[in-house]
Amino acid sequence: MRCFIGIDLGSTTTKAVVMDENQQVLGRGITNSRSNYDTAAKVSKQEAMIDTRLTLFRRALGGVPEVVGRVDDILADLERNFRHIQFLEQLADLEATCIANVKGPRFEGKETAVREVLEEIFARLRDKSKALFAPGANRKSDFFRDLAGSDFMNAGEAVAKEAGLPFELVLNLYDKSIIEVENRPPEGDMEAKFLRALEAAQVETATIAKPVRDALAIPLEETYVVGTGYGRVRLPFPKEHIRSEILCHGLGAHMMYPGTRTVLDIGGQDTKGIQVDPQGIVENFQMNDRCAAGCGRYLGYIADEMNMGLHELGPLAMASTKQVRINSTCTVFAGAELRDRLALGEKREDILAGLHRAIILRAMSILSRAGGVKDQFTFTGGVAKNEAAVRELKKLIKENYGDLQINIDPDSIYTGALGGATFAARAALN
Repeated sequence: MRCFIGIDLGSTTTKAVVMDENQQVLGRGITNSRSNYDTAAKVSKQEAMIDTRLTLFRRALGGVPEVVGRVDDILADLERNFRHIQFLEQLADLEATCIANVKGPRFEGKETAVREVLEEIFARLRDKSKALFAPGANRKSDFFRDLAGSDFMNAGEAVAKEAGLPFELVLNLYDKSIIEVENRPPEGDMEAKFLRALEAAQVETATIAKPVRDALAIPLEETYVVGTGYGRVRLPFPKEHIRSEILCHGLGAHMMYPGTRTVLDIGGQDTKGIQVDPQGIVENFQMNDRCAAGCGRYLGYIADEMNMGLHELGPLAMASTKQVRINSTCTVFAGAELRDRLALGEKREDILAGLHRAIILRAMSILSRAGGVKDQFTFTGGVAKNEAAVRELKKLIKENYGDLQINIDPDSIYTGALGGATFAARAALN
């Protein structure tokens, strides 16, 4: 099967989309961006290929009468088993790397004790990993660093204390080693891992074995890859395989919603206002490329100032009873203004509601310079998942432009990668 791939290297996350010859999306993948953009690109593409295999499994199982109505559960079981296998492989890599890093003057006379502590920590992590991938398990993140990190801290502190070693010694080993492991994408044969996941399936394996094996036998050919995004210049691609963020986001929004005429993308590093024609070709655009004011990075800074998770900002802002006017969306001054507002007795939810409105007002200014807002309007980027930002956007669009159709796709974070995959397919097929 010929596959066309788009990779969007953002400042915070890297996304990939795999498309077939009919320009239908087969798979999507995402990972946290690193200083090593090559690794981020490889991991996101690998994740998209894994998702592509799951799509092929779905198609194959759709023709099996015995599993009608249970395909979602079967696929979820297969993916959990696959992810567990992959997690254990990375955990073994992390353990070996930590042990290899037990060297130098600070470990003199303690090498054996530190290695024994590490072996015990990782034994506990392996035992606990089963619960991470159990049905219904609530994982705060799917990134290996996050999954391994929290459990390492808990187990490491207890084991080091039992051994009479300073936890800082073990923690420093982890900090050094996780960077090395993160920059090595999971190795191994994907098909072999899925076969092992099939063996561990909690359904009648005989019923699903043949369709799953048949789907695994379909070769996935990386026919053409296009890169875009903040880190696109770091990709090891020829120039003809690189497209600008503006072009990819415009075309990606068109592929999601063919009626799109205006696109607003608020990502981690910038905000883009884009006008496209009926074919998804960019006619005009504006963006802020001088600072991260009003973008995902700005919201991350606010979350840190308030000692909250980024995902908590939107829901708390939705609970506001009044709106506090925020004068600055400059990251440098936002912390000071935030602290001043709290000192004056303003509620956190009201301050956050004002912050979200200030962000969207800034975005509206960018849209205005790009030519205003036309029907249909499509909102993309990570901030499109923030319900408070969406609420303020809808209010301001209605106030300034009337009743327009506003599109927000659940997979809008993949818009740039989708545009890249579309460019890849067109380049190879036309």
